[in-house]
Amino acid sequence: MRHQLSLRIGPIGFRVGSAWAAPIDALAALYAGYPEPEAGICDFTVRLEPEKPWRRWLRPSVAIRGDYVLPDAAPLPLAMGLLAAEMGMNLQMALGQKRYLLLHASSAEKDGRAIIMTGESGAGKSTLSALLGERGWRLMGDEFALLDLADGRLHAFPRAISLKNGAIRVMEDEVAPDRFGPRLEGTPKGAIRHLRPNASAIAGMNESAKPALILFPRFGGQADARPVGQAEVFMRLTQASTNYVTLGAAGFEALTGLVKACPAAAIDYPDTETGLDLVDELWRAAA
Repeated sequence: MRHQLSLRIGPIGFRVGSAWAAPIDALAALYAGYPEPEAGICDFTVRLEPEKPWRRWLRPSVAIRGDYVLPDAAPLPLAMGLLAAEMGMNLQMALGQKRYLLLHASSAEKDGRAIIMTGESGAGKSTLSALLGERGWRLMGDEFALLDLADGRLHAFPRAISLKNGAIRVMEDEVAPDRFGPRLEGTPKGAIRHLRPNASAIAGMNESAKPALILFPRFGGQADARPVGQAEVFMRLTQASTNYVTLGAAGFEALTGLVKACPAAAIDYPDTETGLDLVDELWRAAA
């Protein structure tokens, strides 16, 4: 690849290469301040290539390639090259990560203990975790939570936060403009804008935390919080994991330990401030 960027996010090193400069320039700006991979060794490689040779210049289209690929994945227009890079990193983790149990979840830490939030797209977990990260918590991750197979601790993976539609305005009112990537319109999920985690999240990316609370948020409806039993938590988290089946017995043991160790609740909330109040109430109860 003519244009490349290597960076480390928590314990994972990535090398992203592109046939065009623009996606790498946007990625470098978004991840300003992130370290290089340790000893220059990357865990995964992402390549952004033209779908056909002539599509490098004529109506450029970006095909996402790398160590792991989805053969039928549709290419993206060059204007969405940053999104393609982010999707490429997600894909490598989802298909190739074997060192940790992956949960499609956001997470944040306070006083050495971590909260895990997972739910369907639109549930608001990214917005809640992003706001927690600006209000006294350390953001550990948005896209994936990394659970250690040996000791059950949560490792930080503070990727850029993918904000969608109304969540963009919420965080634009909260965070300085220089931490945002470009606004991308017309994606399959509507408008997307990426947010770089703050300096404390980046500086603390090597610090793990003990999971202490699992939440299943849902945006909309009246404020409500209700406990979730261990059997239901286990089933929900198997569905939220991209590599649970691949890990076999190790994944089962790690997930069982997590479910036994943490209280869990489902919350409904009509707005972000109410959601944060519910999180705070449940966090105090779990202490």
